[in-house]
Amino acid sequence: MNELTLTTPMLVSAVILAATFAAIFTEQVHQFDRTRIAMAGAGAMLVAGQIFGFYGPAQALAAIDWNVVLLLGSMMTMVAIMLPTGGFENLAFRLARASRGRQFVLLASLGTAVTLLSLLLDNVTTIVIFGPLIILITRAIGTTPVPYLIAASMLSNTGGVATLVGDPPNLMIGSAAGISFNAFAIHMAGIVFVAWLVTLFAIRFVFRTELSAPAAATSFEGEGAIRDRRTWIAALLTLAVTLVLFVAHHALGWQPWVVAAFGLTLLLFLAKGVRLDATFEHVEIALLSFFIALFIVVGGVQQSHFLEWVGRFIGPFVASDPLVATLVLLWLSALLSAAIDNIPFTAAMIPILLGLEAQGLNATPLFWALAVGVGLGGNGSHIGSTANVYVVTLSERLARATGDTRLAITPGLWLRRGTPVTLLTLIVSSVIFWAFFDFFAAPLR
Repeated sequence: MNELTLTTPMLVSAVILAATFAAIFTEQVHQFDRTRIAMAGAGAMLVAGQIFGFYGPAQALAAIDWNVVLLLGSMMTMVAIMLPTGGFENLAFRLARASRGRQFVLLASLGTAVTLLSLLLDNVTTIVIFGPLIILITRAIGTTPVPYLIAASMLSNTGGVATLVGDPPNLMIGSAAGISFNAFAIHMAGIVFVAWLVTLFAIRFVFRTELSAPAAATSFEGEGAIRDRRTWIAALLTLAVTLVLFVAHHALGWQPWVVAAFGLTLLLFLAKGVRLDATFEHVEIALLSFFIALFIVVGGVQQSHFLEWVGRFIGPFVASDPLVATLVLLWLSALLSAAIDNIPFTAAMIPILLGLEAQGLNATPLFWALAVGVGLGGNGSHIGSTANVYVVTLSERLARATGDTRLAITPGLWLRRGTPVTLLTLIVSSVIFWAFFDFFAAPLR
């Protein structure tokens, strides 16, 4: 087969991929959620693969990245055990009391807590935990929750880029490229810290009017009591052990999912009173099913060699100017992630980058650019990440309940306040990539 010649299997798989992604990105129009669409796409890819002889059930099963699925599922279950304890509420109210009515201090404290949690838990889970608490606290002190909700979402998205387990695209990139927890943190920590500081102080500037007034109330006596202290302490201990094992997983020869499964098993024995049937009800099976189906769809396209064919056109550009190619991918992935879900885009890009490696090119800086681009780019619009969509939904619900439309986060508001902050972080990140390109380009294997 001529490496630059399209074949029928390539075209068929590409059409199924394009139709699946288009349907995922327009789910608000046709009202079919992305999990249903991905499952339909996976089924279509399997049928087409068997008809045209390029894909079968065994290959589909092998295409699923179980490291991602099992790691996410284990961490979701750990969070589901922690939520009813009241520990997160206690932490939030302690930060509120410590701020003593100083709004930016409160915003920075909550934003820091959200970011730190996002280093180990995925950012969506962190926002689901803290979003309602932010509304409760800001209403109690008589101020608008809008700056706090936007800051929490943007800072969690930013912080999630820093670690292998902080964001689903990171899991996908790290698992596919064989990047360890430590290597991911070492390469991303600096750029994420700078982007985090830029985001925090830029939000302070764009919301300077709202944050300048002192809080109307500062007392939270009796709020945020821990309801199950034993389980909460057991969970904190388990998270500490899990973090240590994540750091050591490469030396131990464990994949990240093994570490997460070990942590979950440890917590289940330490927290004896946990009812597993009730806990598993809070695990997002729909999201895990979406990942499985998406891996099957992309696996079919990879087996047809379409992505390899696409990579042949990209390869010369990467070889001629790796730095420019890295910056182009950074901005392209950021702009697309601001408009569409970053998970399908990441899933489609990973095999292309692996294909470049197979051609003998150094794709390492491209993997880092992809991680930063899809992570920071999600801050660019109100639908750029699931965390953003969640805080927008919370604000709209609050606006309806109070009759105050100023409490709703509208697309226009995000465009005026959030998008400039995102562009600033992308510019800063581009400068860092340019200045330290040799560091990001150093091969990992």
